[in-house]
Amino acid sequence: MFDVLVVGGGPAGRALARACAEEGLDTAIVDRQPERVWAATYGAWADELPHGTPTKVTSTVVRVFAREEHLIPREYVILDNARLHALPDSVTVLPRPADARYTFNATGARKGRAEQTAVGTVIESDCTETTLMDWRNGDSFLYTVPLGDNRVLVEETCLAGRPATPLDELRRRLHARIAPGPEEERVRFPLDAPKADGLAFGASAGFIHPATGYSVATSLTLAPKVAQAVKAGEDPQRVIWSRKARIVHAMRRRGLEVLLRMDADETRDFFEVFFQLDANHQRAYLSGREDVKGMVAAMTALFRIAPRWLRTKLIF
Repeated sequence: MFDVLVVGGGPAGRALARACAEEGLDTAIVDRQPERVWAATYGAWADELPHGTPTKVTSTVVRVFAREEHLIPREYVILDNARLHALPDSVTVLPRPADARYTFNATGARKGRAEQTAVGTVIESDCTETTLMDWRNGDSFLYTVPLGDNRVLVEETCLAGRPATPLDELRRRLHARIAPGPEEERVRFPLDAPKADGLAFGASAGFIHPATGYSVATSLTLAPKVAQAVKAGEDPQRVIWSRKARIVHAMRRRGLEVLLRMDADETRDFFEVFFQLDANHQRAYLSGREDVKGMVAAMTALFRIAPRWLRTKLIF
């Protein structure tokens, strides 16, 4: 019997398996395609990630275009998939589950109702800047991020929809803006996915941020803490979903519901107000998973500077 079994070989599952092995736990991971190369591009704020996280590209200039241009004073990174995929030799890779004292479901997000969708293409460019959002055309936005080696990913993105903009429509919009490159990336995942039953980790545990769609940074940060709890014989659920984390997530889910009620113009106006907040308030809303005070302060600050119509949307 293993100490820990992780079911699912994505970034979250492999991070947890690696962390458990580093704690000296007898660890196995279920991955039916262990040699599969990850095609997805995983981005994160540099200050969200634990020390030593393997990164491939760092952008020191990050921009947002809503009604006006905003510079974001945070570094944005693209993670190194090959190094995230690697496991120590002490981790046993299995094609199917086996007995273990702790079994974690890390198979991905459950099906939700609100989704984020995106279609991207990789083009040649020496750009080193990241554009998180460019809302200047239509009700979807462009996300542009350097991949290194004079390659840039450009995605047409529907941030949140119920239903979200179909992938074929996003592909049409993208190709109307830019000549497609040889590589295409497609994204579809729920923003309001329920947590899986039992012991879960990563997107299966509901880590997806309702406002951004991100979850990998959270998984990388929590993996060592969960492994330490298992080694100490403590309940890992208390690490995975602390009381503060549940409160913050509930407030972000409320924010998602507000966003889903806005049309394209209102959405751009909302982000114009949001990115007028100072960096600490932005960080609390986008990254502070257990920062209840920061989350409340950010929402309060947004309400104070919001126009009357937006205040009405935020309340009702």
